[in-house]
Amino acid sequence: MASLIKDKLKSATGHNAAEDAEAKREADKYRLQVTAGGSYDKATHRPVAVNTGEATYFENKHLRGKVQVRIRNFQGLPSTSPSSSPYFEDPHHAKDQYSLAFSFVPKHDIPSLNAVWGNDFDHPVRDRLPPGFNTAFKIVKDFIDPGLSCDAYADEPWLYGPALSSWFALVVGDKIGQDADFPAPRENAAMEEGGQGSGSEVRQHLGLPENNEKRRKHFLSAAHRESFTFENGRLYQADFYNPYLDFGNFSLKLPGFSLKVIKYVDEKSHCLRYVFKDRESGEVYMNVNFELLMGKEVDDALAREKSGMRTSQVRAGAVEGVEEQSQAGAMKENTSDSAPKAPQQHSTNVNGVAEISQPGSVTKYAAPTDAREAPRVANVTESTPDTFPNLTDCRSAPDAAVSTPEASVQNTAPDNDQVSEISELLQASATSDRRSDARGIL
Repeated sequence: MASLIKDKLKSATGHNAAEDAEAKREADKYRLQVTAGGSYDKATHRPVAVNTGEATYFENKHLRGKVQVRIRNFQGLPSTSPSSSPYFEDPHHAKDQYSLAFSFVPKHDIPSLNAVWGNDFDHPVRDRLPPGFNTAFKIVKDFIDPGLSCDAYADEPWLYGPALSSWFALVVGDKIGQDADFPAPRENAAMEEGGQGSGSEVRQHLGLPENNEKRRKHFLSAAHRESFTFENGRLYQADFYNPYLDFGNFSLKLPGFSLKVIKYVDEKSHCLRYVFKDRESGEVYMNVNFELLMGKEVDDALAREKSGMRTSQVRAGAVEGVEEQSQAGAMKENTSDSAPKAPQQHSTNVNGVAEISQPGSVTKYAAPTDAREAPRVANVTESTPDTFPNLTDCRSAPDAAVSTPEASVQNTAPDNDQVSEISELLQASATSDRRSDARGIL
């Protein structure tokens, strides 16, 4: 059945190996940069160190969060990031192309009824939609993710689904103190559906299914979403992964064929943004951007990264020098301690503070230690901004093929008979794998 669907889709889209090779050569000219923040504003974003196991911290008035991204065949910034992650060695993720995992702790109760997850854009894409888009979306909605809604013809198009039915893994955790640290997604490991600590009791009380697919189906119901609240001070973790969007070749891998995005990229930046937000109020809880850089942008970004690395090395050298001086001073002090000492003289200064001094020495006073004046120790879960390139505001970018992957579809959309036949085949095989998702595809 799968091979039959594959053959039909190939014949409907004109896929060939020569185009694959050309797209790969073209993709080598680009670099991908991933950033995360608590709003669409680039000023709130921090770079994500892809495939490193290091989470990027962000915060806004709604929540505190940590984001971790894994991408197969990654070629992007920072250039020190590995090309892949042990995450993809897990049998459950052997076919996935990327993972966007995150932890968050709300600062206030967040209703889940209108909390959505998906892609949106701040510019029209209707003039870039391929023939047959509506039919293709109907097939995706009917057979892959019934929770999806879409308005591709709006001035600010969007593709959303309920957050609780969109995330492939959901962990309800324990209560976290207001200013206490909280765990990031497990390093290089797959996230498993379930509860932790009192979170297990919450899931049980709400009657949430233990299986992730059943949980996703459960929250397609508005009544079930209305009964669930992201509680103030409770830890939540989620993972969203996808076997279709190939960031290594900048293409979309649907069953049986690939849609070449890269050939439509021009001299301007492009951005695909994922967002967790309230659909009614528009309040943004989290935004993760996947942005393409090319040409001079790549050169400048690499230069800034190299400069940042040199700065870090200088800082590290300075710290090492201070430590060496401290050690040398300690050794000298120990040596002097072993020599015969002159008797100490005790006296009292004008403030009535006792002094201890050696004859012929200058009395020294130790400066009081104030924890508030101590240098801030960087959180290991936070990326260091000065080691990464500055960000490009993807919101101001013009219509971009990478932001609208459907723009890369050639005018080879299946006709009505082909669509009908493919639809029947998909329906027959729908039960074999329903975990795939369309966000980032349409």
